[in-house]
This record gives sequence, structure tokens and C-alpha cells, in this order.
Amino acid sequence: MARPLEGKSILLTGATEGIGKAAALELARRGALLTIVGRNPEKTERVARELEVAGGTRPEVLLGDLSRLADIRAVAAAYRQKHDRLDVLANNAGGLYQTHQLSADGFEMTFALNHLSYFLLTRELLELLRKAPGARVVSTSSHAHFRGKPDVEDWAKRPSGRAGFDVYGATKLANILFTRELSRRLQGTGVTANCFHPGFVATGFGMNNGPIARFVIGAAMALVARTPEKGAETLVYLAASPDCAAVTGEYWMDCKTARRSRHAMDDALAAQLWALSEEACGAS
Repeated sequence: MARPLEGKSILLTGATEGIGKAAALELARRGALLTIVGRNPEKTERVARELEVAGGTRPEVLLGDLSRLADIRAVAAAYRQKHDRLDVLANNAGGLYQTHQLSADGFEMTFALNHLSYFLLTRELLELLRKAPGARVVSTSSHAHFRGKPDVEDWAKRPSGRAGFDVYGATKLANILFTRELSRRLQGTGVTANCFHPGFVATGFGMNNGPIARFVIGAAMALVARTPEKGAETLVYLAASPDCAAVTGEYWMDCKTARRSRHAMDDALAAQLWALSEEACGAS
């Protein structure tokens, strides 16, 4: 089998199950030098062994809870310590929380994991991305962003106590706005930034919630969900294909650019979110 990614360094979050694991297996088969980020040591080690069998090279393992800013910084620092460049950063970790929860840093949990982890990890690794010709940032978003309301000032804390799918949709809107602003800021560097909708995929997504939510999500998955391998196709395409090497700032589905909401194309909203994210992370 051809190994077109031989020598390419790829860091992938959310790699221990579902879309991330399926993408990691395919990237390993193509010869990528993988680094995977996981929270559970045993689970992450088990996946690392599977990736070694698939690709012939053991991936590097980094452990951290990406809802915590300190862990994100520690993961980035550990990567920088061993590497002088990064060809692809794939931001894929995420979750859905039906009840209002706050992260260790005091942010609404869905926002902390689904957006701030993307924002801060990318910022922390930006210099290594700039050192790799044609480097790429790929972020997992969703068509759920169409439900996201543009009340950016409420996103970080959700003082109303709101949670669930509408809040999840706002974080997926944040992924697209982040990609849009990141792409603008990276103009002239050779680094591209794109995001994608994987489709409704049969994974462990949403199973961290109560029994009713688990039943509804599980039933829907059994009826209409696509496989993790199908959901991972666009991630792999954006990370590896020469056909999109010069494309940046776009939203994709099934390896094609896709329609997005009007809020997702609002440059002022993207700049507002960036400023809020810098303040939240203390990264201005």
C-alpha cells in the first residue's frame, strides 16, 4: 500500500474512539508519524497498540483532559519538547452535556472542551505549524452549528444555566468562526485552516449523559447513523489530500465544501469570539 504521509507529523485529539480513532487508523496506514491525545491512560494505550499494528510505527501518546487549560498547555509543551515542526493539527475532541456544568477553569463544559481546547492548543502549537511547509489545521465541527445563536458573550459561562443541544450547536458554530478568523490571521504563512461536518456518526458521542438521553441518541444512531470510518473520511481528506492543499477558511462535508449558516460567515462575530477566547485563556 502507498504511504503518502511518510514522514508527516500529525497530532490528533479525540483519537481514542469514534471518528478520531477511525481517522487515526487510516492516517497510520498512510505512514503518518502520529501523536494521539487521550484522557484515559489504559484506553489511549490500547488504541496506540492498534495504531502500531495498522501503521507499523508506534504513535506518540500524550495524556490530558482537554477541558482544562493547564492540561492543554501541558500537552502542547510536551509536544514542543520532542518536535521542531507539526504538519497537521487535527482538533477533534468534543462532547455534548445535557446538564449545565462548569470546567475546572469555570467555563461551561461544552464550550471549554469543544472550542477552547481547539483555540488554545492551536495557539500553543502555531510556531511549529509555521515551520512545516503547507501545514494544516483541521477542526471537527457539525451541521448542528445551524442551531447556534450568536450570543457570544454568554457562550463562555452560560449564566442562564442552559445546556444541551442548542449549547452544543453554539460550540460547533464557534468551531467554524474560529477556523474563519484563524485562516485570516494565517494569510501569507502557508498554513491552512479548515473545518468539517462528519455527519451523524455511530460513536460514543453523548453517552456521558443520563439514561433518557442515552436511549434517544442510541436509537437514532441505530436507525440513521453512518460508520465512524465514513465520518472520518473528510478529516483524512483535509489532513492528507493534495487537492485541498491551498484551500483555507472553508467548511466541508463528504470531501466537498458545504453550506454554512449566515452567522458562520460573520467576520465581526469571528473577531469577537477570538477576543473572548484570548481573554478566557489569558492568551492575548
